Amino acid sequence: MMNDIANHNNEDLLKVIKQLLAVVILLVATLVIVTLIAVLHPDITSWFKKSENQIAREQAMKKAREDMKVSSKLKEEANQFWHANDITTISDSNEKALVEYGKELISHTAKYLGPKGSVMQITNGMNCQNCHLEAGTKAWGNNYGAVFSTYPKYRARSGQEENIYKRVNDCMERSLNGKALAESSREMQAMKSYIEYLGKNVKKGEKANASGIYDLPFLSRPIDPVKGKELYIAKCQSCHQPNGEGLLAIDNIEYTYPPLWGKHSYNHGAGLYRMSRFAGYIRYNMPQGASFQNAQLTDEEAWDIAAFVNSQPRPSKDLSKDWPKISEKPIDHPFGPFADQFSEKEHKYGPFQMIKDEKKKQKEAKEKAMKQDSLSDKKNTKI
Repeated sequence: MMNDIANHNNEDLLKVIKQLLAVVILLVATLVIVTLIAVLHPDITSWFKKSENQIAREQAMKKAREDMKVSSKLKEEANQFWHANDITTISDSNEKALVEYGKELISHTAKYLGPKGSVMQITNGMNCQNCHLEAGTKAWGNNYGAVFSTYPKYRARSGQEENIYKRVNDCMERSLNGKALAESSREMQAMKSYIEYLGKNVKKGEKANASGIYDLPFLSRPIDPVKGKELYIAKCQSCHQPNGEGLLAIDNIEYTYPPLWGKHSYNHGAGLYRMSRFAGYIRYNMPQGASFQNAQLTDEEAWDIAAFVNSQPRPSKDLSKDWPKISEKPIDHPFGPFADQFSEKEHKYGPFQMIKDEKKKQKEAKEKAMKQDSLSDKKNTKI
């Protein structure tokens, strides 16, 4: 019996010894492996790092997913944009002829009213659609979508209610730096009929979605004509030319690419001479081929290009009767006097948010004063 116990203990001891030997062998093997790894691959952490190619692939995939989301969002938004009435569906032959002539005048103004115009010679040679893209039908392309639905309306620039005739002649005298058309002329009646027909699908008093020009958010800094010049050279001058005076077509009547400054461009009374209007215009329309869904410029680039272009020489206009109520002058109207303490330079280049905040503050103070005066009048009446 004693022998059995001794044998059993010996077996247990052998098992323990074997287990210890196995552990020792495992530790030695691990040490050898670690040593070899340390020699052959000194940066073990690199095993757990992604390669540059893998990181680049993942970043590209992430960007593609983000771009797809943005594209989908833009497409969804664009589906809600206003679309012009189709003039080919007009059944009345006389009305259709007048509207079609209106479209022709908008598309090829210089051919009829320019320096070599076949009807009269009263404009600078630009076409209306140089500013109102695709004959006034493009989303955010300064289109006519809200004209029929909102006119006649009060405009602060003149300080009075204006009709469509007045609005068209504003463009004739400012953007086309020319002379006004007689309201009774066939040309005026045709353009008015065309513009009205395009927007007759918009309810009176409402504004069409994506009509006019996109309102860009203000930058936190002044806009920069120096940066704008660099951008103009890189992105604009191949069409509008280094001198900014555009490129005439072979017929020498119309511009293939319109002048952005110089004697044949819009004068400084035109809407696009305001920085916010021009920056918003080029943001989703320039360079050629750009659109809301396919923008080629950032907000910042659009602002700086506007700063450069609208710093170049162009025809002038008597603006002494504009903005009769100076408190109604827009933030970026660069000609004094102003209802605030900011200079003409600040009103031209900004930073515009600072001026906007001050204008809001003044408005609130005025409303508060009027309210206090009203309360005081009521109190005096009771006494």
